[in-house]
Amino acid sequence: MSNRVVIITGASSGIGLAACKLFLEKGDKVYGISRRPCPDGSVVSLPADVTDEEAVRRVIAEVVSREGRLDVLVCNAGFGISGAVEFTDMSEAKRQFDVNFFGAANCIKAALGPMRERRAGKIIVTSSVAGALSIPFQAYYSATKAALNSLVLAAANEVRPFGVSVCAVLPGDIKTGFTDARAKESAGENEYKALKKSVATMEHDERSGMPPAAIAKKMYSLSLKKHPKPLSSVGLQYKACCLLGKILPARLSNWIVGKLYAN
Repeated sequence: MSNRVVIITGASSGIGLAACKLFLEKGDKVYGISRRPCPDGSVVSLPADVTDEEAVRRVIAEVVSREGRLDVLVCNAGFGISGAVEFTDMSEAKRQFDVNFFGAANCIKAALGPMRERRAGKIIVTSSVAGALSIPFQAYYSATKAALNSLVLAAANEVRPFGVSVCAVLPGDIKTGFTDARAKESAGENEYKALKKSVATMEHDERSGMPPAAIAKKMYSLSLKKHPKPLSSVGLQYKACCLLGKILPARLSNWIVGKLYAN
């Protein structure tokens, strides 16, 4: 399937840029929404901050007006913060939700009307394994991704009668600029001895992780499926983590995560 109209947020780097390149390679017309222009000149860059509901509504309406339809929306914009719950400034926690959760919700809301009217469309959200298994010292990031998973599951049921699919990809450790862009709160390191080591472990795992192209490939595959799984991960290791999170008692799975990241 080619010549689809695709919008990808967070298109200037990382998973978003990889997705732009792959969808273009497959013959789709790609629009990128981000604060900075997409470095791939074949992508039509639309500058907007996903936290600005009106700006998002305006640029998505512009695409629909120009092309007559919107076939695929990839909600990928996001960033991470780390730190102890006790010492994280609530303004940072709220900013995390504004971008990761409400930013995606703004895009989904703006796209659903045109998709519902055409009775066709795919929405793919970038979530995280951290949304299925909450990571110590990434509590607010994990919470945004867990909230996205809930939003996706609910929305998928709401729009199914209109031929629209909503799903999420749950990446694990990915080697992108996301790691260096993380806002790290070091307050509380004296009280929480595991904080510094935990964040260092996360960053090491990310820098050794799979390339963003692997997630882009999964996104493209989901965009072609008539009935995509609502939540899916990439890689046997992360699929196993998500499965264990489902079948093990919460106390046990949380203890295992704690041994990995809070000791």
